[in-house]
Amino acid sequence: MQKLLTTFALACFSLSLQAQDLQAQISQKAAAILPEVIKWRRHLHQHPELSNREFKTAEYVTAHLRSLGITVQTGVAKTGVVGLLQGGKPGPVVALRADMDALPVQEKVDVPFKSTVTAEYLGQTVPVMHACGHDSHVAILMGTASVLAGMKKDITGTVKFIFQPAEEGPPGNEEGGAPLMVKEGVMDNPVVDAVFGLHISSAIEAGRIHYKPGAAMASSDWFTISIKGKQAHGSAPWNSIDPIVTGTQIINALQTIVSRQANIVEAPVVITVGKFHSGVRNNIIPEEALLEGTIRTLDSKMQQDVHQRIRRTAMQVGAAAGAEVKVTIDTKTLVTFNDSALVQRMVPSLQKAAGAGNVATMSWVTGAEDFSFYGTKAPAFFFYLGGMPKGADPRKAPGHHTPDFYIDDSMLDTGVKAFCNLVFDYGQALRAKK
Repeated sequence: MQKLLTTFALACFSLSLQAQDLQAQISQKAAAILPEVIKWRRHLHQHPELSNREFKTAEYVTAHLRSLGITVQTGVAKTGVVGLLQGGKPGPVVALRADMDALPVQEKVDVPFKSTVTAEYLGQTVPVMHACGHDSHVAILMGTASVLAGMKKDITGTVKFIFQPAEEGPPGNEEGGAPLMVKEGVMDNPVVDAVFGLHISSAIEAGRIHYKPGAAMASSDWFTISIKGKQAHGSAPWNSIDPIVTGTQIINALQTIVSRQANIVEAPVVITVGKFHSGVRNNIIPEEALLEGTIRTLDSKMQQDVHQRIRRTAMQVGAAAGAEVKVTIDTKTLVTFNDSALVQRMVPSLQKAAGAGNVATMSWVTGAEDFSFYGTKAPAFFFYLGGMPKGADPRKAPGHHTPDFYIDDSMLDTGVKAFCNLVFDYGQALRAKK
């Protein structure tokens, strides 16, 4: 018995030394690749492409993956790229995702790699900028591929690199993004056992990682409320059914869903009307009005309940005014849900990457991410990586999707280390169970 215990202890000690050696290799290789990661990120920043139009970005990624000997599939969900790296030991399939698209935003930040690109968007010529940090996501995953390809023999299982287009939403009526990636089988052949993703943050200090178990980011629904009234001269409103007044009443009533109906102790709810179209002349009460907005919820049951309340509220306010009202709700993303068991198991991997003192939990975010669709196919974990210059005030950090968006890319290797540690630790944990 004593001999058996001694053998077991030696085996555990040997595994511990191997794990320490792998972690040291990851740190060294990530640090060595950092200059390249920064170079890739700045190249992509200077050459941004809009959703479903990431042709050059896809070529850039494909060339890099093939140079590493990684099997590559292109044209997934229009411009997506998927790489497959088979490790030296049998084990699970771990997917890592980066989004590639930029936004129709004109950059104001004066950096040497500033974007001056323009492109066509919905029939208009628009400026294009990586105003949400997807350039850094792509560069981090390219760096991760470099490190893991160099450690291939030590990997337990298979790594699937997902470079996804159109996270910001495909233009017009096109399909795209994570829903189309999933539809075209990115989580199959081979079947993914766990999927990880990250997002850079301009308001979290560089080198830090924040995460939240369970519901982490909101679902995103877009709604349209069309109101048909009766046109009349502005001097005789009693002859009209005024869609503008009805629309304002609907807007006010929608806010009572948040303030008086939804149980926001369970989860936050946001209802925002962002567009109000009506009228052509100042002395004519028009026949029609159109409201458009977004709904954010962090609970799927609450999401459906809010949908019903919006429909009922708008219809009844319209009926009271004598107007015809139609409500359309289009779900763009689901709640981004971090599998609690997976989070608990993998947080130590993030702590290895950033240091235990630099990893912290966060509150839920009412922004949305189509990464949520991957979580319908496998346990998922999505976390935030800091990109704010050290010592800066997060309250003054330029927001995402703004012309002033800026990140410090000097510590993007933290993201590379995080992804690499997640791959190794997940595979070894499953192997140890067996």
